[in-house]
Amino acid sequence: MAWDAFRCFGRGPESGNLALVCHGPEAERLSAAQRQEMARGLHAPACVFIDPGVEPDEAAALDYYYPHARSALCLHASLAAAAWLRRRDGKLPAAVRTANGQRLLLDEEGDAILFRLREQAVAADAPSTAWLAEALGCPPTSMVSAPALVSAGSAKLLVELDNAESLRRLTPDLARIVAWGREAGVNGCYAYARLDGAVYQGRNFNHLDPALEDAATGVAAAALSLHLRRALVLRQGDWHGNPCELRARFGGEWVEVGGRCRALEGWAA
Repeated sequence: MAWDAFRCFGRGPESGNLALVCHGPEAERLSAAQRQEMARGLHAPACVFIDPGVEPDEAAALDYYYPHARSALCLHASLAAAAWLRRRDGKLPAAVRTANGQRLLLDEEGDAILFRLREQAVAADAPSTAWLAEALGCPPTSMVSAPALVSAGSAKLLVELDNAESLRRLTPDLARIVAWGREAGVNGCYAYARLDGAVYQGRNFNHLDPALEDAATGVAAAALSLHLRRALVLRQGDWHGNPCELRARFGGEWVEVGGRCRALEGWAA
């Protein structure tokens, strides 16, 4: 099986959220169950499988897997896939499509790859503040606004906290959060706090293993920009020694999310 490793959304040259790009005829032939089993064995936060594109301008269809579940959309894995496709084809693709059918348009700005997405409806209801306080391991008073459910292709439960220290101190019940997300059709909980101006810090809880907590969550940056109706910078991963930064540009009917991506040579599972 052929795969390549990438660090995505890194704030510095050695940081970034790990994603594996799985490609080639053998990868294309795997069933969803076989892909899930492979993702579980590779122990990476996310794996993306490269399948043929649907439309002529779509370089690929992307199929995303976490160790514990398949995902409708994962932007840090999409970033890795875009970097791999650019290396394969000699240029950044104009568009890709997710296995779920969502079309993603691509662009570049400096050393960042950007994805344009539109807001999607979310049918679930947000849990109560009391439930969230228990699930996140924080006092209810640290939550300073009503929780929001927002999706740019993968629904997130957004929870605003009063400051970064409250964010750092969270002790989430991951099994409870993941179980609720499966029932509600929501891809985990994203807690965030405003640092200064348009700069925010966040933590993402959608893995069962605390060691696999995301250092960067692109769908959360998109959801947060749509929720706040503004452009923003989102920092993540600092408390795990893996500082990442995502940038979101709000365009009214759309949002663009992007960041840096770096190939890892010689990475082994």
